Amino acid sequence: MEEGRDETPEELLAKQHRKEKKDLQAKIQSMKTAVPKNDKKRRKQMTEEITKLEADLSQKHKEELGQLKSTAAPEVDNVINGVETLKVDSGGGEEGGEGGGGGGGGEEEEEEEVNQPRLTKAQKRRDKKAAQEKERESRIAEAEEQNLLGVRHQEGLKLTQKLAQQKLQIKEIPSDGHCMYRAVEDQLTQWATPGLNLSVKELRSRTAEHMRSHVDDFLPFLTNPNTGDMYTTDEFEKYCSDVEQTAAWGGQLELRALTQVLHLPIEVIQSDSPTVKIGEEYKSPPVTLVYMRHAYGLGEHYNSVEQLKEPSTTEGS
Repeated sequence: MEEGRDETPEELLAKQHRKEKKDLQAKIQSMKTAVPKNDKKRRKQMTEEITKLEADLSQKHKEELGQLKSTAAPEVDNVINGVETLKVDSGGGEEGGEGGGGGGGGEEEEEEEVNQPRLTKAQKRRDKKAAQEKERESRIAEAEEQNLLGVRHQEGLKLTQKLAQQKLQIKEIPSDGHCMYRAVEDQLTQWATPGLNLSVKELRSRTAEHMRSHVDDFLPFLTNPNTGDMYTTDEFEKYCSDVEQTAAWGGQLELRALTQVLHLPIEVIQSDSPTVKIGEEYKSPPVTLVYMRHAYGLGEHYNSVEQLKEPSTTEGS
């Protein structure tokens, strides 16, 4: 007898899936490295491509696992005492007349094989469902462990602690390309200051208008991501047009323009860096935003803040 054993089809498939997942992660890392961090459009496209690659691989693995399980199911003949028995080819059973005594032994052997109990289809379904549920729970536990150790979770913890010192908490803003402007809009709504209840569209329009009318304050800080050269006049105009008319992400230049449009200071709280304060020449209480580098995978994201809510307590009767 040989030492050890051959790997089962299930083990071989699991090994193949692990290799394919590892190869995909290497490809994703290479994709991230190849796209400059300041090229927001390409990084957004890359995020969508990565999501599709992961979904396609997951679907492929699911289908391969289903095919393996379906081909591994034994063909059955009938059910004996609640269990299925394998179908046996009975052709030629009566014709092998030579060696009657030997034939009798073969029949006993064949009958023993026929009566070998097999699981019913219902039991197989239950076992398959239990195995899938166990695998799902294992994946959930692994994902939760990675999340607790991951940069996104750690970033959230640090921000929560920082904001709590100011009796503030994060107010979630949708991640749709307008998040910075939506966060400012939300802050202005909370302020309820007359004349400053501006929509996202109005904030974008007034930001672009201010940048166009103060070219020398903004153009020197914009460079072509491919060449490294400062923007031309045409490129600057297109940049301002994107600010006004598209869902182009906003950043520190746009925040600088917004402080001058609103005549309000803006502070941006970050997890691992000091708070960025813009427009400190204005003495009003600041518009407060939260900058999250890891909120949505690759996605630099802005949230608003609100007053920290005390834990709810059950009222007595």
